Amino acid sequence: MFLPEQLPGLRRQIRAQAERDYGILGDLVAQARAMAPGVRPIRPRSATSVALTAADGGNNAVAFNPFSLQIVRIVDSQGKELFLDVVSPTTDIEELSRAQFAGGTALGRLMTDLGVASLRDLSPMLAGRSPLWVRTYRELCEWAVLYDLVCDHQFATDTLIVRDGLLRSTVFAGDSLIRMGRLMRAAIDLAAREHRRRVWLCGLAKHSEVLDRYRLALSLAGIFDRGAPCFVTVPAASQESVYRSQYLRDPDEAGPRGGPATQNLGQMYFVRFGPHAGDPVWTADVLTWQAADAQAIFGYLQADAAAGFPVPFYPLSLQQADAYSRVGDLDVEIIEDSLVEAVRELVGWDRAHVVDALQLTTDVAARRYG
Repeated sequence: MFLPEQLPGLRRQIRAQAERDYGILGDLVAQARAMAPGVRPIRPRSATSVALTAADGGNNAVAFNPFSLQIVRIVDSQGKELFLDVVSPTTDIEELSRAQFAGGTALGRLMTDLGVASLRDLSPMLAGRSPLWVRTYRELCEWAVLYDLVCDHQFATDTLIVRDGLLRSTVFAGDSLIRMGRLMRAAIDLAAREHRRRVWLCGLAKHSEVLDRYRLALSLAGIFDRGAPCFVTVPAASQESVYRSQYLRDPDEAGPRGGPATQNLGQMYFVRFGPHAGDPVWTADVLTWQAADAQAIFGYLQADAAAGFPVPFYPLSLQQADAYSRVGDLDVEIIEDSLVEAVRELVGWDRAHVVDALQLTTDVAARRYG
């Protein structure tokens, strides 16, 4: 802790540094004011809304050293399980790749359609042996489920599919993300042409670097102070100050730094679903080729967000999907017991008592000091 006599000097240093950086805020406010002419009110609409989310890995980790399991589980807003797998940091990637094809999983179908034979070919982040590869695998599974929903399902009504996160990613190798986007576009066009069904895809981020950078500037500029839900396109220049060009560039287009896009399918927006200045602002992506339908897409989302709980003015469908995807305490205990039982069987009945004793000792310590 700082000593009381240190605080006055610390406050002076903080104030001095803030004064030096104040010009940056002024530039951001000017950029925010330049967005004002593009702000559009949202007109609420009603439609079926399907959201999907991947459960957070931190909540779904189960360990009984040296065993460490990760539960990859993806569900939709109706609670329907769309993907389930159990892996560990030591899982063999090639064996996992073969399992996708053998099991006919959504990820296996995506790999087949992209002409990819191995997970390592789908993402360079799976080539190493870092324990963080499980996060990449989880994200690939979520994209695969999204692809499966768009391409292999016939919806009874016009439907908005919502991804928990933006429609851009750094995990794919080469132009795999862009080629997946083209396949989804073909499926969406086919649904409109043959089945007279409109399917939209939107991504909504709980947090984003570009919004963090502009949040104060947007409030000071007051561009959303209109007494109604509204949205505005985030200019490419504003994104450039935060993201790498490959991450923000439109598909099939070259950016100011040259080269084709490989990591982005979306057009970015700031959107506020509540009517008041203090209501939260979110960052959203709409498929680039559906940007002309942004008004309709955000109208559907606004109707969903108006009922948002417990997070106000955040789409209820996403909140429901997140709640369904979480592995609760009772489920965790069942999974842990299943892991211990598997270990007991592996070590043999004559040494199973060692496992039982170790678990009992660990549980007592956990209850006392956890």
